[in-house]
Amino acid sequence: MNFDEQRMLMVTRQIQARGVHDRRVLDTMARIPRHLFVSESRLSSAYGDFPLPIGEGQTISQPYMVATMTESLGLSGNERVLEIGTGSGYQAAVLSELAQEVITIERVESLGNAARKRLAELGYGNVEVIVGDGTLGWPDGAPYQGVMVTAGAPSAPTPLLQQLDVGGRLVVPVGERHTQILEIHTRQEKDKYKVHRETACRFVNLIGKHGWS
Repeated sequence: MNFDEQRMLMVTRQIQARGVHDRRVLDTMARIPRHLFVSESRLSSAYGDFPLPIGEGQTISQPYMVATMTESLGLSGNERVLEIGTGSGYQAAVLSELAQEVITIERVESLGNAARKRLAELGYGNVEVIVGDGTLGWPDGAPYQGVMVTAGAPSAPTPLLQQLDVGGRLVVPVGERHTQILEIHTRQEKDKYKVHRETACRFVNLIGKHGWS
């Protein structure tokens, strides 16, 4: 399988053609070997236009959704970013090349440990993987200039909003258990947020104190 060719087709046909134009995002996703973040049995589908199961009822997100959520953060390279839902580590790898530092939280210990090992082996030294309840955020690293939630929530978790820096953005799928709308919350002042709603989407449920039970 020619993974380099598949990766370029993924970027041009699935991502750029749908309106993602941030050159840094496109170049990063054209560079990162997505096939190294899926199981051997899924290699032939690694660059397909759909999410893939990674075990424990979790998925690696559709490439387009990875790209559009990343673009929505508006990263310039100097940010500290918090990701909720590490999964395979692919989204964290994308963020690591676009931000200064990434802290990513995974609820499922086996997935978190596997992602930590994979990211370290691939040289993503600016990513810290934490196992815990991501809906609580990680106050020790706050404030964050970007927060991304890769699971569907009933509402934007309050701790994540509170840990945003002024001017920072929270990107989170919000809605029912089986369908959500992608929301971008921008912190304008201490207790004032601007909300912009983007595309419809469907993610696994965000489980935790400030998510689904």
